[in-house]
Amino acid sequence: MAFDRITIDHQKMGGLPCIRDLRIPVSTILGQLAAGREAEEILEDFPDLERDDILAALEYAAAAVQERELPLAAR
Repeated sequence: MAFDRITIDHQKMGGLPCIRDLRIPVSTILGQLAAGREAEEILEDFPDLERDDILAALEYAAAAVQERELPLAAR
């Protein structure tokens, strides 16, 4: 699966997955959402972001978890 809005550059941000090469890590967006912030609040705080960037961060995180997920019985 391709993530057009997610970039990984080992020369920037220590290679963390970022939104569109903006130096805004996916983890920052996820942390904001986990803290209960609404998409509109995040967009106000990060004016370079677009709504689709937030959705892309969620999609990327879901794919990453699914890729690494182990059944509970295997733990």
